[in-house]
Amino acid sequence: MSDKANPSNSYAKALFNEKAFSRVDESEDSIFYDTDRFVTHLDSLALETVERLIDRLVIEENPSILDLMASWDSHISSRFKSSRIVGLGLNKNELSSNRALSDYVIHDLNRNPELPFSDGSFDIVVNTVSVDYLTRPIEVFRQVGRILKPGGLFLVVFSNRMFPEKAVKIWRESSDDERIMLVEDYFRETGAFEKARLFVSKGRPRPEQDKYAYLGTASDPIYAVYAEKPGRDPFRKDRPSLNLVKEEVIGEDELERKKREVGNTLQCPHCEVKLKKWAVPENPFESTWDNDFLYVCFNDACPYYVRGWDHIYNSTKRLASYRFMYNPEKDVCSPLPVPSPKALRESIIG
Repeated sequence: MSDKANPSNSYAKALFNEKAFSRVDESEDSIFYDTDRFVTHLDSLALETVERLIDRLVIEENPSILDLMASWDSHISSRFKSSRIVGLGLNKNELSSNRALSDYVIHDLNRNPELPFSDGSFDIVVNTVSVDYLTRPIEVFRQVGRILKPGGLFLVVFSNRMFPEKAVKIWRESSDDERIMLVEDYFRETGAFEKARLFVSKGRPRPEQDKYAYLGTASDPIYAVYAEKPGRDPFRKDRPSLNLVKEEVIGEDELERKKREVGNTLQCPHCEVKLKKWAVPENPFESTWDNDFLYVCFNDACPYYVRGWDHIYNSTKRLASYRFMYNPEKDVCSPLPVPSPKALRESIIG
């Protein structure tokens, strides 16, 4: 069955047409990827997040792993123990330089989406920052379902960076939240997976040593959509939740104590960074306060703010977060919604 045949009532339905998976550069992928590209496609914090995602989600002992559309780095920790890690990609020099791989296969998925592996060959399949290049994604996702063992995991990680000439039209013209829905649709359309789950990491500070740090932009966002193949062992433990924020665990009593003291300390109880005095604009987000100013945590590394991206998307399907806010008139702490890392900063007055 073609990818474009009879899609369900979903975001992808309106876009599954003859041009949805066209590209600016329609030359053979083997030609484009014949050039070695030993570059990092994400900043160091985003790469660390990908590595921690894999470490946390893979709970099998000595699993067999397929790195789908692999290159010179599989973002798998050197401490990770596996029976084998196979890379499937298009550039021989990059694949042969990938120290994580025990073997590799040269294969063009856009020419032939059938994976050259037998049924139930792998415990885990990982696809990192390359789903945007698939011209026949549902066929490929269906193949992944075939080669996974029952209960096996397919983890698809992406960001907002790409080679635009090779990314498909539907991806180039979609927003980040639409891309999330699109990948969820890829999983759903195959009928080969349990309900997909999502992890979002966005708005965190770009590492100081990054070459773009001087611009003041946030670290590259990470979106992970993942699902299991049905039929897992009922006695196997569940995969853990994805709270990857590095922070000291604060008990509820301790957190509440810190909140009660905010009026004196003017420190965020979640990260202990000094709150910024923030002038209340007229009717922000259709809300009003009686105050002339509030106090807000604008620390992009605050765990409260970092966790908010994932929490809000999973609750509302909107890419937004919230910052910790203190109202001095009412001595009340509450969340302040923000649609982007830079939102509301123009009203900081001290």
